[in-house]
Amino acid sequence: MHHYKFTGSRKDKMTRELDVIIFGATGFTGKYTVLHAVKLLADLKWGIAGRSQQKLESVLKEIGKKADTDLSKIPIIIADVGDELSLEKMARQAKIVVNCCGPYRFYGEAVIKACIKESTHHVDVSGEPQFMERMQLEYNELARENEVYIVSACGFDSIPADLGTVFFEKTFDGQVNAIESFMWFKYIGPGTPEKGAALHYGTWESAVYGLAHANELRGLRSKLFKERLPVIGPVMRERSPYTSYPVGGKNTYCLPFPGADRSVVMRSQRLMFEEEKKAPVQIRNYFTVKSFLEVLVLFITAGLFALLTRFAFGRQLLLTYPKLFSFGAASHEGPPEQKMNNTQFIFLFKGNGWNERSSDYKVRPNGEPVKKHVTKVTGINPGYGATCVALLLSATTILNESSQMPGKGGVLPPGYAFGKTNLIENLCKNGFTFEVMEADNAGDSDAKKSL
Repeated sequence: MHHYKFTGSRKDKMTRELDVIIFGATGFTGKYTVLHAVKLLADLKWGIAGRSQQKLESVLKEIGKKADTDLSKIPIIIADVGDELSLEKMARQAKIVVNCCGPYRFYGEAVIKACIKESTHHVDVSGEPQFMERMQLEYNELARENEVYIVSACGFDSIPADLGTVFFEKTFDGQVNAIESFMWFKYIGPGTPEKGAALHYGTWESAVYGLAHANELRGLRSKLFKERLPVIGPVMRERSPYTSYPVGGKNTYCLPFPGADRSVVMRSQRLMFEEEKKAPVQIRNYFTVKSFLEVLVLFITAGLFALLTRFAFGRQLLLTYPKLFSFGAASHEGPPEQKMNNTQFIFLFKGNGWNERSSDYKVRPNGEPVKKHVTKVTGINPGYGATCVALLLSATTILNESSQMPGKGGVLPPGYAFGKTNLIENLCKNGFTFEVMEADNAGDSDAKKSL
C-alpha cells in the first residue's frame, strides 16, 4: 500500500478548460464513447485524448461523419499511459476523465494516480475485479483527501447489476433478504443477426489476464475487507447448473455469471452496511442458456480457457488466436454494428424479504422473508452502446450531482456512488428501462411500474 500523499495543486474545477476528457478515444470502446458524447455531452465542453494526434483527428472525422456533426473544433490532448507528466497535464485540463483505455490491469493505475494528484474525477468501464479492488485498497483514502470520485465498472459491467440491485431495494416496500439476477440476450432486429464476433479483442484480453490472476483476489480481499459481511436472513443457496428453472416465462439453465457483477454489487452492499447502517442483501448473479447441451459446451469451453490461462504459452495462444479459441465470439474487428444495435440485454431480478424493516440493521426482522418482488433492467447493444451511454451518464452525474454522492470522494463502486442520484432516471431517458414486474409472472408480463 502507498504511504504517501499527493501534493498536486487543487486547481478549482470551475476554472478548468474542459468539463470532460475522453481518454483512449481511438480504441474500439473509445470511438463509440465519442459517438455518444455528441448527444450526451452536447451542453458541456469536452475533448478527446490519446497518444496519436493523427489517429485522434481521424476519429473526430469518422465520428463526425457518422453523427452528421462537425467535430473539428473538439480539443485534442496528447497523453500516454507511459508518460506520467502527460497524464497529469491531461488531468489538469478537465473536471473528469472518462477512461476507455484498457486492459485496466496494465493501463488503468497511472491514469487514476494522475487524476487524484490533480483533483480530477475519473470513471471507466473496467470489469476486472482485481484492478478495481486493488485501486480501492491503495487509493481510496488519497481520493477522499483530494475530494475526487474514482468510479469503475460504469458500463455493462456493472451498471445494470449494481444499479439494478439499488432499484430493486428502492421499490421493495420492506427489507430485502436475498436477490437473484438472471441475464440473457435477445436479438430484436429484422431477419437474422449479421455474422460476426460478439466481443472485441480488448474485452477478450481483459478476461484472459483476469482469470490468469484470479488467485490475487483472496489476498486483496483479506486486506480490503477485514470481516465477512453478516448474513441477516435465511441463506440463499446457489442454483444447480444441471437443473432447468422457470425464468422469464420459459425453462432455462442458470449458470453463475463469470463477470465482475457479483464482486461489484457486494462492494456496494458492504459500503452501505458499513457507512449507511443498511442490512446487506445476499446476491447471486446468473446468465441463462436454453439447453443442457449448451451447458456442457460452455463447461468444456470454460475448462479449456481456464487451463490455458494458467500458463504463459496458453495465454499466448488465447491472445494470438482469439477467434479460434472463443469459437468466433471474440475478434480484433469486434462485433458488426447491425448485430450490436439489434441485441437487447435483459436482467431479471427476483428476490424475497420482509414486509417490515428491523430496527437494528444487524438483526433480522420477525418472521420469515416470504414477500416476493421482481424487477427488470433492459437496454440495447450491451457491450458498446449501453456501456458508452452508462459511462458518460456516470461522468455527468458526478459533475451535476456530487452533493448526492457519499462523502466528498473515494474509490467507489457505482451502486454505492450513484444510489441516491438521478442516474437511473437519466439512463431511462437514454435507452435503458428499469421496471417493477408482477411477482407472480417472472418476467414476461407487462410492467406495473417503470421509469
